[in-house]
Amino acid sequence: MLSLAEIRTKAGSWLGKEFNEETRKEVREMLEKDENKLIDAFYQDLEFGTGGLRGIMGAGTNRMNIYTLGMATQGLSNYIIKQCGNSGVKVAIAHDCRNNSRYFAETTANIFSANGFEVYLFESLRPTPELSFAIRYYECQSGVVITASHNPPEYNGYKAYWNDGGQVVAPHDDAIIGEVRKITSVNNIKFDGKKDLIKIIGKETDDMFLKEVYKMCLNPEIITKFSDIPVVYTPIHGTGITLVPPALKMFGFRNIISVPEQDIPDGNFPTVKSPNPEEPDALKLAIKKAVETNAELVMATDPDADRLGLAVKNKKGEFILLNGNQTGVILIWYILSQFKERKKYKGNEYIIKTIVTTDLMERIAEGYNVQYFNVLTGFKFFAELIRENEGTKKYIGGGEESYGFLPGDYVRDKDAVASCALAAEATAWAKSNGMTLFELLLDIYVKYGFYKEKLINIVRTGKEGADEIIAMMTEYRNNPPEKINNSRVVKVNDYETQVSHDILKGTKTSINLIKSDVLQFFLADGTKISVRPSGTEPKIKFYFSVNTKLSSLDKFEETEKILDKRINDIITDMKLV
Repeated sequence: MLSLAEIRTKAGSWLGKEFNEETRKEVREMLEKDENKLIDAFYQDLEFGTGGLRGIMGAGTNRMNIYTLGMATQGLSNYIIKQCGNSGVKVAIAHDCRNNSRYFAETTANIFSANGFEVYLFESLRPTPELSFAIRYYECQSGVVITASHNPPEYNGYKAYWNDGGQVVAPHDDAIIGEVRKITSVNNIKFDGKKDLIKIIGKETDDMFLKEVYKMCLNPEIITKFSDIPVVYTPIHGTGITLVPPALKMFGFRNIISVPEQDIPDGNFPTVKSPNPEEPDALKLAIKKAVETNAELVMATDPDADRLGLAVKNKKGEFILLNGNQTGVILIWYILSQFKERKKYKGNEYIIKTIVTTDLMERIAEGYNVQYFNVLTGFKFFAELIRENEGTKKYIGGGEESYGFLPGDYVRDKDAVASCALAAEATAWAKSNGMTLFELLLDIYVKYGFYKEKLINIVRTGKEGADEIIAMMTEYRNNPPEKINNSRVVKVNDYETQVSHDILKGTKTSINLIKSDVLQFFLADGTKISVRPSGTEPKIKFYFSVNTKLSSLDKFEETEKILDKRINDIITDMKLV
């Protein structure tokens, strides 16, 4: 770690005339009045990783600002030129609702255009999936979305995409990082944009995107019959407001109930503690509105509208939140069942899930004789696999436990716009069959098995915390448990060494995925435990999945308690509480 003297010298370099007055003023104030803030802002450089940039906004090398963003964009530009030349290159840019997002998007557009690229810049905030679509639609070589997803208001970020509409993967990711690291001075950044190369896009792109979304509709006649189903939708102050309501209306839903105070785009997210549809607090206002209006479904999207949270009525008529696994299970089952019902199968269809997502999606795919693939965490790996299979196999749906789902292949990232429309359609289909969406989920459990999942995040901050996380992974890797909660460990998958060890058979086989610091333990009772350090936050994640048979709908609560106890006993046995 840098000494205070080194940090002060580093900060002093940001007082030069190449930095704007606002930045120089903020740095001067830190140097004179706030040593702790100074250290945090300059003790390291904000790292451009495989997913781009994400950090707290402000002046400093460890902050998200036009200079750290500029260095990333110039490095990306240099790589694009190496790959594609510097003529005829096209890029697309979108941004979310966050503070400074428009400013950052326009800065990015200026740098790209200064490098001779033709830039397609959205006129205002738009969902991340539309950026992925625009890259493909306009035949761009790359693209960027300015977003920090569901992070707190003080954060912003920058995600880079390649010409397939997916976030960059190997070999491009490491090569781009290498080019970014070569930009050692802001004087290397071409800030002076060429306005004639920047094209503002909006409604025409929205219309083409929504046209593709509508192709995901499987039962228009059922929607027509149940078009008045009351559905509450909230964008949680984010970009979803631009396209989710139009998508629902295009599908045929006529009773879309808004949460007015959350319809207003606002990077401060004033009505929630966190704009994260995984958090119960984020859906409080929407559920309150649903109770008042006797709605049947609550939907919420995160600020860049790539992730979806659902609340449905249980058997008592109370709204409960579905987790990402449950939402994914419902949507996968609905797609697969309706493909069969409408005789849409051609025999080459497949679905994708991540290795830490519920295996119930695999059981459903097997039930419909549809191929499934497991990939590492991150939708960039979905995009990579879809690209590899183009022309031979047809991707029709897939999701991950962290509330991301993608129906269809016209987008190559999580798409909460189409997922909202499909969730509403599944609700209409359930109603047409005398069920609620919750009862449909229980039917799936009865047929394929009751899978229950839980995620625990153990936060360890600072260098000591990082070292502790490394030590935990090392211990699990070198000394895997023989039993967990009195159930024998029968298989261990180590994605770092790319080896799957079948302990019962005494055999080892290769895992055909890129290296990743993930361990999985499979127990004799069907339990799956996955462990991995977070790639973006100072935490280690533990994913627990247990399952058993559900004999009937009326046994749900009793069986759920058994599975909950099993998970809690595992957590206790592993000394995680």
